[in-house]
Amino acid sequence: MELQQLRYVLAVAETRNFTRAAERCRVVQSALSHQIAALERELGARLFERTSRRVRLTPAGEAFLPAAQECLEAADRARSHVAAAGGEIRGRLAVGAIPTVTAVDLPAALKDYRRRHPRVRITLTSAGSDDLIEGVRQGRVDVAFLGLPPHTEPKGVQGRRLGAGELVAVVAPDHHRAEQEVDLRSLAEEPFIDFRAGAAGRAQSDQAFAAAGVRREVPFEVSSADFMVELVGQGLGVGMLPAAYASRFPDLRLIRLRDAPTRMEHLIWDNRPSPAATAFLELIQQGTRRGT
Repeated sequence: MELQQLRYVLAVAETRNFTRAAERCRVVQSALSHQIAALERELGARLFERTSRRVRLTPAGEAFLPAAQECLEAADRARSHVAAAGGEIRGRLAVGAIPTVTAVDLPAALKDYRRRHPRVRITLTSAGSDDLIEGVRQGRVDVAFLGLPPHTEPKGVQGRRLGAGELVAVVAPDHHRAEQEVDLRSLAEEPFIDFRAGAAGRAQSDQAFAAAGVRREVPFEVSSADFMVELVGQGLGVGMLPAAYASRFPDLRLIRLRDAPTRMEHLIWDNRPSPAATAFLELIQQGTRRGT
């Protein structure tokens, strides 16, 4: 069993097509098919069902795939550790971030990191905090930036707090309370646009309204801050966003809240960070010390 065979299996599993998998691996299709067939003979089981219309994993293939991925990831880690011992950072850096991260200038940090470590393959995933925590736990994400209610700590990962910030209400320009300063009770009768119930991005607002002793209606649930901004701009309701993030949208108006919800931004990482992840964590640490 060879690592290249495992890469071929993974490529076919992801593309569901031998031709596209061969193109991705930069080999001719016959060579890729030959290597997978040789692996199947060694395992004594077929990994793929092939028809003229589709390719899909067999039950044996489904069982084999996670272990194959682990082997390839372990090989990559081994290479990166050897390179790091010689003073070179290489390998993979998978970064995850909530769309509303403000404690760090993430685009600038990624640019600086790529300049310092050009041999590292960087990927970025934008998702909610809950999904990013799970991604780090499972090893799909190396480091992630989260936003959580102030008394909530991510579990099963390493991490540190980056800083707290208040939320503001955002409204369309013609809203009757635009640019005012009010308390949450004054907004309780307004329709709200917020993230789905149970999501970390929603929790801080729900907790703040509960602490104020009032209930609100959230008829519009969204999965992204950008979609929230679009709906708010159409006058469909009130949104809740971190103050530093909301200032990026000059077409909206803000409502300052005397009893504003707060959130804490976190940086988390795997319990055994790779050299590439360690270098990124050091860069972020240096930046936050400088206040950038």
